[in-house]
Amino acid sequence: MSSGSILSLRHYSDDLIAHSHEHPQLVFGLRGQLDFELDGRGAQIERQGLIVVPGGTHHTCGSTSGSHCLVLDVPGDAWLESSLGEQAQASQRLLEHRGSLNLDNHQQRLVDWLAASALADPLIVQQGAVLLLASLNSTPRPATVQKQLPFASFDAHIEHNAAYPLQVADLARLAGLSSARLHARFIAEASITPMDYIRQRRLLQARRLLAETDLAIGEIASRVGYSSQSAFCAAMLKAFGRTPRALRRESGDN
Repeated sequence: MSSGSILSLRHYSDDLIAHSHEHPQLVFGLRGQLDFELDGRGAQIERQGLIVVPGGTHHTCGSTSGSHCLVLDVPGDAWLESSLGEQAQASQRLLEHRGSLNLDNHQQRLVDWLAASALADPLIVQQGAVLLLASLNSTPRPATVQKQLPFASFDAHIEHNAAYPLQVADLARLAGLSSARLHARFIAEASITPMDYIRQRRLLQARRLLAETDLAIGEIASRVGYSSQSAFCAAMLKAFGRTPRALRRESGDN
């Protein structure tokens, strides 16, 4: 990574970004609120805050109202050692901290000055990155505590509203999270996306209705949100390896 790309200004929107990269990254809040998920752990930054993304950490981020940030992409250990000397080890420990930190007024002024400077100037970029890292080496690093996702509430909501259009935002509101944070938490805790979870719960409800009622298959399809019976049958076949009629016969035999 060249020194010219170490510092950059970024604008984040409601379009989710989900990826990982080998290098560590620091994201400093300038304006707006940015929601983050790092390996399933939630974080949020506004002005006077930053997110530490260790190298190789899967992360998802997005902002419903728009967020402007200064981003520091750290080239690696060799760059840290050559640029920070005796402080390199302290910076390495900082970059292993996964989550959010708060800046003091002096650190925020440095971030603001760099954001307003000519970031195309390689000298400003190089020295600015070094100053930022050096200023953070004494920043306290609080522990992050996180609640489990409320799957029981999700299940009740999906079952009650299975016939209607359901969105990730519906579950996000129940969890008190942004859609970006919920998406990453689902991947970490359930190994599927929120929409896959909604689909799974709908099909399980359909299987139960096939076994416990005499409702027509088209009616069951409608009750779990499928306007097309053929699409419903294809989904059931893919999920359970059998058509709705075969599943109903099996339940009758049992």
